[in-house]
Amino acid sequence: MGLRELKKQQTRELLSDTAMGLFAEHGFDRVTVVEVARAAGVSPNTVFNYFPTKEDLFFDRQDEVVGHLAEVVRRRPAGSSAVDAVRADLLAGLADGEPTIGLDPRMAAFWRIIADSPALRARLLELGERSEAALAAALAEESDAGPADPLPRVVAGALAGAHRAALGEVRRAMVAGEPAEEVRVRVAAAVDRAFGLLASGLAGYPSGG
Repeated sequence: MGLRELKKQQTRELLSDTAMGLFAEHGFDRVTVVEVARAAGVSPNTVFNYFPTKEDLFFDRQDEVVGHLAEVVRRRPAGSSAVDAVRADLLAGLADGEPTIGLDPRMAAFWRIIADSPALRARLLELGERSEAALAAALAEESDAGPADPLPRVVAGALAGAHRAALGEVRRAMVAGEPAEEVRVRVAAAVDRAFGLLASGLAGYPSGG
């Protein structure tokens, strides 16, 4: 990474960290971009250069999250089905404490900010829809489905929905203050069972890989 790219990354992290501190203290809807800029020592235009909207400041890893399930399917081992790949990835994330899973007790504050903001709840739904659409596109590519074939979209709905529900259970439990290890064990067992049920019907989809 060159010096220019390093400085841009540092500025991005400064803006995101500053914004999150203000959101945690005052609530997302009560903080303006101007206030974030002032606290970070930059101009509002600088903030918008890195984050087009205030919601982007909060969900600073949204592109990674949106494309994750599609990449899991594309990079799955040869002979592995999409459902097996998503299940294995989710179980690994739960076991390893992947930050986007949200098992860290400190994430409870993050989830509470979302719960208190209609704008953030709407963006979270949008991110889920975008992730599902990206997964559907990957499934269509992997199965050579035509544009009029609804099967990739239907399967993506099943997989993304199960994935979303598992993360939702983590979110609910962490906000309630449940011990992280208990949540990990319980959700992992549910994921294994739920995706096992899905696998009974989707074990060969898509073929190849």
